[in-house]
Amino acid sequence: MVIDMFRKVLFATDFTPSATNALRYVIKLKEAGTEEVVVIHVVENVTLEAMVESCIWSKEDVKKCEEEIEEKVIAQAKKKMQGIKEELEKHGLKVKTVVKIGKPAINIVDTAKKEGVSIIVLGSHGKSRTEEVLIGSVAENVVRHASHIPVLLVRE
Repeated sequence: MVIDMFRKVLFATDFTPSATNALRYVIKLKEAGTEEVVVIHVVENVTLEAMVESCIWSKEDVKKCEEEIEEKVIAQAKKKMQGIKEELEKHGLKVKTVVKIGKPAINIVDTAKKEGVSIIVLGSHGKSRTEEVLIGSVAENVVRHASHIPVLLVRE
C-alpha cells in the first residue's frame, strides 16, 4: 500500500556532502508515494556581496561586475542542479528546479508554501549548539518557520 503523504517534496541543496546525503532520502521517499520534487538552491546575498567587494577594490564598474558575478553564480548553480534533476528523473520522479538569491531559510519556506509541498528535505551540517546560537542555522530556521510543513533533516 502506497501512502500519498509525501507526494510532492521540496529538496533544498547547498551542494555539500550533507545535501548529497539528503538526496538519497529524497529518492527513497518515492517508495512512500513521492511523485514530484522541487529542488531549490539559494545563493546567499552575503556570498554575492563578498564577491562584488573585489570589484570595488579593482575599481571596476561595480554594477556591471555585480551583474556578471550574479550571472556566473546562477549559471554554476543551474549546472549543478541539472545533475540533481537528472538523478531524480532517472528514478522516475518529476522534477522542477529553482535558483534564488537571498536568505536561504526564508526562500526555502516561501517556496515550500508556494509549491504546496508535503515535506521539506534538507541536509544538516551538524554544527554544535554553540555555533547555531552564534551564527544561526538554515536548517534550524527552516524548521522554526515551516509552520505546518514537516521537515526532514538529514545529518552529514
